[in-house]
Amino acid sequence: MQQQALPHPSSTKPTFRVEHLWKTARRSTAFLPAMGLIVVVLGMILLNGRFLSVGNLENIGRQVSINAIISVGMTFAILTGGIDLSVGATMAFIGTLTAGLLASGVPGIVAIAAGIGTGMIFGLGNGLCIARLHMPPIIVTLASMSIARGLGLIYTNGYPITGLPDWFSFLGRGSVLGIQTPVLITILTYAIAYILLQRMPIGRYILAIGGNEDAVRLSGIDARRYKIIVYLISGVTAAIAGILLSSRLMSGQPNAGMGFELDAIAAVVLGGTAISGGRGSIIGTLVGALLLGVLNNGLNLMNVSPYVQNVIKGAIILLAIFISRQTRPGAAH
Repeated sequence: MQQQALPHPSSTKPTFRVEHLWKTARRSTAFLPAMGLIVVVLGMILLNGRFLSVGNLENIGRQVSINAIISVGMTFAILTGGIDLSVGATMAFIGTLTAGLLASGVPGIVAIAAGIGTGMIFGLGNGLCIARLHMPPIIVTLASMSIARGLGLIYTNGYPITGLPDWFSFLGRGSVLGIQTPVLITILTYAIAYILLQRMPIGRYILAIGGNEDAVRLSGIDARRYKIIVYLISGVTAAIAGILLSSRLMSGQPNAGMGFELDAIAAVVLGGTAISGGRGSIIGTLVGALLLGVLNNGLNLMNVSPYVQNVIKGAIILLAIFISRQTRPGAAH
């Protein structure tokens, strides 16, 4: 009887690896958003020939960078089951404060450090009120949004601040080796956020707080400390975004950032993060920010009314929340 030759072990490895990678990708919260991004990009390419132009892609990069950076802090907040509605107003205030210091002759490093430090103060205030005083995140950050917006208008008397040094434009308009500076700063921000969430204990604690805060406390972990850190991070990312926006505009605009908190929430939700916390990823948020930016850009290229764009954006957010609830572990179907 002739013995049948067995397949060489190495011949099965590539197939196994592909299947393993595919299964791993499908389990990721960023999988569906990534598929959505691919579909939207292909649709925009077919609908408008200008979409792939170098100038338009650079424009998308600049626009996405601001929202993507704010969305990092929003991701941390939502993962704990909270929210930060103050990011847009904080961004505007930090932008005007930094611009005002630069216009008055303060050294650049000092002005930028003061801006980021002020963002940390706002984040720390939010975190202390939420974690130590047990106040609802939506109320605390709504109040701090009003405070930040008011301080920005008081500081500028409602007028833009101009006369900034030429070098400052490099942060918002410059490039390094052909890559835009805002894009590089966004990549660095996401790399740090990824390490915090995926490679350090703080990431596990943040996810656990969003999943079951009582269980975290009973295990001996100080959940309040990590909540404060989360809103501190949100304040820092809002400050970075504000400085970049002022650099791009070469002015401090007290009314900037209107509605940016909603765009940040949209990016986080579109990225697959559960609005109730405990489940999500920073990579998903980046995909969500890109999806939102590509969609906005494509609709603008097609001359779709901004009012219609708001309706479309709202419908997509509702759909994303619905899909997130249906695909989470233990969801009832």
